Amino acid sequence: MKKGGLNLNLNLKLSVPASDDSSLTRFLTQSGTFMDGDLLVNRDGVRIVPQGEVEALPPIRPTDDQLTLADIDTIKVIGKGNGGVVQLVQHKWTGQFFALKVIQMNIDESIRRQIAQELKINQSSQCPYIVVCYQSFYDNGAVSIILEYMDGGSLADFLKKVKSIPEAYLSAICKQVLKGLLYLHQEKHIIHRDLKPSNLLINHGGEVKITDFGVSTIMANTSGLANTFVGTYNYMSPERISGSMHGTKSDIWSLGLVMLECAMGRFPYSPPEKSEGWTNFYELMEAIVDEPPPSAPADDFSAEFCSFISACLQKDPKDRMSAHELLDHPFISMCDDFNIDLASYFTNAGSPLATF
Repeated sequence: MKKGGLNLNLNLKLSVPASDDSSLTRFLTQSGTFMDGDLLVNRDGVRIVPQGEVEALPPIRPTDDQLTLADIDTIKVIGKGNGGVVQLVQHKWTGQFFALKVIQMNIDESIRRQIAQELKINQSSQCPYIVVCYQSFYDNGAVSIILEYMDGGSLADFLKKVKSIPEAYLSAICKQVLKGLLYLHQEKHIIHRDLKPSNLLINHGGEVKITDFGVSTIMANTSGLANTFVGTYNYMSPERISGSMHGTKSDIWSLGLVMLECAMGRFPYSPPEKSEGWTNFYELMEAIVDEPPPSAPADDFSAEFCSFISACLQKDPKDRMSAHELLDHPFISMCDDFNIDLASYFTNAGSPLATF
């Protein structure tokens, strides 16, 4: 780290596929190291190591251009959940802001596995549509992750202010999300599995980025399918809810629900008549599996948007378009046709720059 300006080393090692469920998470408290399979994290950083070679490895040492926890000051807490907090922090020498995610590891084994999974994906992902992870640490029983600070908050936060998003702006937002999904699906062979408005972050530069890989799956097998049941229920695809094998197309279903919610200003599945809401998630799960998928009302939206939502919200994943195919959809070209300026839209319609 140079005091005159940030010169972060982002030449991160690529991770190998996640270890199977028989590999137990281990805590080496004597050396202050957290391990899970090929993942090794201590107070000086994180690395991916070959199985069986841990004892022969030299200790992790921070380099001159690497962020450390001693280099940052905490400003305030900006988020909570899943066993930890997210803090707004500032680099002491340059004044640059970051988001610091701190997770106490005295939590359920399954959650620890999710955190380990997130660390692996963070280490290997380098894409302008994925939130940047600069460094991770394990110290005093907690994992700390230094992330890119997205000053506009999440798409969920933004929706609370604007209620709904016009199609042209939604097209520009969706284009960036699709590029992020294309990278995850094709380059990294990863299913996100928890795509929702709160996991899509925005900034006042007009950027939209995918975050939170705690429940993602690295597809190690050739079929590219997974069969575990985790993630946020509301945005789960029918095949995941029913316990069937699922692949990257499950993310496309989630994307369709998110985009439709942003356009309509409400979650696409309406609760039963004469009800103030879903009394429990089982009713909603049954509706997603048994009822026809939601659609965009033709009287309220363009034919292009209606077609796009239909291409995402097909009950059979084989009938859904892929991220690559959706990038060529007429709805996505709408933002280019109208020369949409998301930076101005996010700045004027959303909250002021969230720092202090």
